[in-house]
Amino acid sequence: MTIQTFPNSPFLLHQPFAPAGDQPTAIAQLVEGINDGLAFQTLLGVTGSGKTFTMANVIAQLGRPAMVMAPNKTLAAQLYSEFREFFPDNAVEYFVSYYDYYQPEAYVPSRDVFIEKDSAINEQIEQMRLSATKALLEREDCIIVATVSAIYGIGDPVDYHGMILHLRHNEKMPQRDVIKRLVEMQYERNDMDFTRGRFRVRGDVIDVFPAENSELALRITLFDDEVETLSLFDPLTGHIQQKVPRYTVYPSSHYVTPRSTVLEAIETIKVELAERIAFFIGENKLVEAQRIEQRTRH
Repeated sequence: MTIQTFPNSPFLLHQPFAPAGDQPTAIAQLVEGINDGLAFQTLLGVTGSGKTFTMANVIAQLGRPAMVMAPNKTLAAQLYSEFREFFPDNAVEYFVSYYDYYQPEAYVPSRDVFIEKDSAINEQIEQMRLSATKALLEREDCIIVATVSAIYGIGDPVDYHGMILHLRHNEKMPQRDVIKRLVEMQYERNDMDFTRGRFRVRGDVIDVFPAENSELALRITLFDDEVETLSLFDPLTGHIQQKVPRYTVYPSSHYVTPRSTVLEAIETIKVELAERIAFFIGENKLVEAQRIEQRTRH
């Protein structure tokens, strides 16, 4: 196993072997095509010919953040595992749908049966999605392995950026303001069960378990209204791993929305709801009027 580096590239490529056969030519042509501005290129090869290894070399030589799209979760997981082996020192992230199960809402008119929407979210995959977002915002050496579902929007990037909390050592930050910001970012306060996406308060100490992290939590120690220390610790043992001069806390969900936007949307929904209820009552569709009011308000 050799570690290959390239000029002006943040990637460290762990190679079990050197490129061989047609691979060196393919790597050189792909890199040249991208540098020349080609929008589309195709790499052909039979199963087992080392296409993933070839692309790993291309990514390492270019030194740019990369997204690898796969047609399904199975292939995405395989590619994620392989790229993790090639780039163990870099940010290889996984971004796929976090639904283990999804049942859309439906109505069966013949039986007058309404089927409610139901779903089950995989918390580990949700954490990996948030980790991928953080890597894109913070690092140049990231590779995101995603399924085609990544083309769908997941919220307003402007709102997401605006909700990020930046903490610095010796910064003026009252405890009340920190707690308020965490709640706005959809973190849940729970002083007993400290898990991912939650925070707890003990005197002048606020512990935050970042939603994108599964191993380390953040301890914010305040002195009066000032950030005295920022520490990363093991949430299981409480052992302090390291102290940091600054830390960025990212929202607990991609769908965070400023309170002003939520309140404005609520008023708009109320107006539209009243219009639809009046319409159904005018059409003598009392069941539909009752259902839309129940679904909207409850």
